[in-house]
Amino acid sequence: MRISSPDKIVFPEQGWTKLDVAEHFLMCGEGALRGVYNRPVSLKRWTKGVGEDPFFVKRAPKNARSTVDVRFPSARPGRMFLPLDVGDVLWMAQMNCLDFNPWNARGHDIDHPDELRIDLDPTDGYDFEAARDVAAAANELLTELGYESYPKTSGNRGIHIYVRVAPAWDYFQMRRAVLAFARELERRHEFATTAWWKEERNGIFIDYNQVARDRTVASAYSIRHTGFVSTPFKWSELASIDHRAFDLMTFKDRWLDVGDLTAGIDGVAHRLDTLLDMVAADEADGIGDAPWPPHYPKMPGEPPRVQPSKMRKENWN
Repeated sequence: MRISSPDKIVFPEQGWTKLDVAEHFLMCGEGALRGVYNRPVSLKRWTKGVGEDPFFVKRAPKNARSTVDVRFPSARPGRMFLPLDVGDVLWMAQMNCLDFNPWNARGHDIDHPDELRIDLDPTDGYDFEAARDVAAAANELLTELGYESYPKTSGNRGIHIYVRVAPAWDYFQMRRAVLAFARELERRHEFATTAWWKEERNGIFIDYNQVARDRTVASAYSIRHTGFVSTPFKWSELASIDHRAFDLMTFKDRWLDVGDLTAGIDGVAHRLDTLLDMVAADEADGIGDAPWPPHYPKMPGEPPRVQPSKMRKENWN
């Protein structure tokens, strides 16, 4: 794989180059590939480095090495990049991608996601320590459900948790399952929240919409704009893991020490039945759907997609 402009500065503050980025993904290529393998990927391109905003390319460029046909939430068709080998990982680095953003379904079964993702996102006034506390509660709940889960730092202030599931349910069922999980976590921990509107959020937002069709989360071993690597860790490390300890350079020692902690993720595929029973229990108690992102079609049973402070209730009664 030819890396053009290898001396181009990507991280001005640290002086890290495009070649440094490529060498990172060459080092942990098998692990990075595991996070995106056979999944449609949105290309988040930092062509001017992290000092400028990136731009997203959902439709695969003509020189993409492999592609898959998809249908976006708008119902429009498209063709997206589909990584299949480590060369594809390096191709994304060549395209100035730092963090990889895959769908949670595979290219051969695009309508049935196989990855349940729990995105713990601190709101203003909360930090990684609060996310750590909520992650501990999430781990307890996942253990009760019998799920084998894989946590990682987000590369910023949050934590991501992954569970491999059988591709037997669609995106709507997956999203409702994650919403039910998030609501149960909200009942158990004072910091957990499912409030969609930012004016109502306080604590660690569990972003249930991140498993909807076409939504993405930065995959394992991605490099974030912060310079930190999205680093997998063992649950036994939760109390001690420092999300700021693993940047593009210091992560090398971590990789040499523990290797790829996601290596076993494809060994088991869980079912969603218990979570869908929780959905049914919520609905029996009058707890229905929650808001969707603004560019999705209006969904049955969805509450008003209006910012609460601006909603005129008489228009919705």
